[in-house]
Amino acid sequence: MDLFVILEEAVAALKTPLGEDDRAQGWTDDLRREVQEEISINRSVLRRHGVTMARHLRPRFDEWMERAGVRPGRLRDLVDDVHRSLVEAGTVT
Repeated sequence: MDLFVILEEAVAALKTPLGEDDRAQGWTDDLRREVQEEISINRSVLRRHGVTMARHLRPRFDEWMERAGVRPGRLRDLVDDVHRSLVEAGTVT
């Protein structure tokens, strides 16, 4: 899947209010906004400067989710996909 599609989907999902399941998995409104903002910043950098900039991004979403105690679920899966895609794009370019 295209990197920008993954970033767009994650940003859109993180802009929506949290559901009960999301909260039960450890998400808070503040965490949702912070993660959404960070993904948006990465997306903007890549749009402005090209995907080759991915090698300069240092995604730490996996560590962030772990520290926040977020359990597996739909949003965690999206964030994990973003993390993996950014890492892969950084090694390919």
